[in-house]
Amino acid sequence: MKTRIFIVLALFLSLTTCGHRSSENCDASWTRDGNVLPIPQGIGLNIHFTDPQPGEIQMIADAGVRWVRMDFKWDATEKQQGVYDFSAYDRLMTALESRGIRALFILDYGNPLYDNGAPPRSDGAQKAFARWAVAAAKHFAGHDVLWEIYNEPNQKMFWPPSPNANEYVVLALAVGRAIRSEAPTAKLIGPATSTIDFPFLESCFKAGLLQHWSAVSVHPYRQSDPETAAADYCCLRKLINSYSSAGDSEWAMPIISGEWGYSSAWRGMSEAKQGELIARELLTNAANDIQVSIWYDWHDDGTDPAEPEHHFGLVRNAYKSQDQAYDPKPAYLAVTTLTTFFEGYSFERRIPIGSDNDYALVFARGADERIAAWTSSTGHRITLPIGAGSFSGIKHTGEHLVELVGNQQGITVEVSNAPIYLRRLSSPAE
Repeated sequence: MKTRIFIVLALFLSLTTCGHRSSENCDASWTRDGNVLPIPQGIGLNIHFTDPQPGEIQMIADAGVRWVRMDFKWDATEKQQGVYDFSAYDRLMTALESRGIRALFILDYGNPLYDNGAPPRSDGAQKAFARWAVAAAKHFAGHDVLWEIYNEPNQKMFWPPSPNANEYVVLALAVGRAIRSEAPTAKLIGPATSTIDFPFLESCFKAGLLQHWSAVSVHPYRQSDPETAAADYCCLRKLINSYSSAGDSEWAMPIISGEWGYSSAWRGMSEAKQGELIARELLTNAANDIQVSIWYDWHDDGTDPAEPEHHFGLVRNAYKSQDQAYDPKPAYLAVTTLTTFFEGYSFERRIPIGSDNDYALVFARGADERIAAWTSSTGHRITLPIGAGSFSGIKHTGEHLVELVGNQQGITVEVSNAPIYLRRLSSPAE
């Protein structure tokens, strides 16, 4: 849940978290890493249900979504001490796997059976939480689940009455050690911080949690341009490497963008601008080696035009029918267009075109290349130095552009805050 208080804090943290950890010498930003995944393998979204409406999972899959992130709540699955009921998540897993979607389950929140429902702080509650986590991991062994240890423990909303990195570390270590001992094939990630909270993250790394995790998950919320996350990712990688046991393996620990969205009800926002920003967010993550990118949220949580929390969705709030579960917003069209146009293509390189605010990203599938181009400044014309030939293109929501013809210097296109996608139709030799 993203309340107004959260929004203000997230904006503040997005401006300050990198702080003294300068992003200078971040040569790895906007460059291909050997572990890059083809689109749409890493694209996902958050949901808030275990029993989907008819047609809902199909509509999610049709957008090219390959991951779903969902709370795996302790109090909903252990209502009697030591007795676990995972049946609701069995139903969800069956629905997801029928459409080729993987689950990222969040091991989260308190249980009134222990510590009166507070975040598990006592030794008994932490051991119980770890036993429950092991039982869940064993139950879903073979389903290739990513297990995330808690959700935004650096926020008092989720770790009341006040977040405490040391308390979280003790719990996460207990879970990590129990999983390693009793369910060693399970994959853990964490700490799912609200924003990229460097002090909290460093406390986790210093305590040795990287030894138990397969990836570091963060929530890079901001109300600034999504491209600004690249510098924060660079800072985070440097911090991870300083505590990594991988030795000579640069960028050894993957980063996951586990929750990040833009509400179409924020001041200065609209549904159309939200659609532009989700495309730019996913492209930014793809070009900065973010292994999984989870958009918050699947559908709008309400209809109050003044409540930002109600308007993070790819689709609108009201369920319609099995044929089309929800009315799509421009954000849904943007995701569908991106995953369709670039399906099977992996980020290759960024084309230098003179301004740091202009972006031209090349994605490749074998010898075939496709390009995404946009600017974070005001709209203008640019020349892409990609040689002569004819090119077709589409807007980020799927509308076709007129055919473009380039000369030896390349092709000239109009870029704006809304990405366009280009593919070569022919070269002069043809």
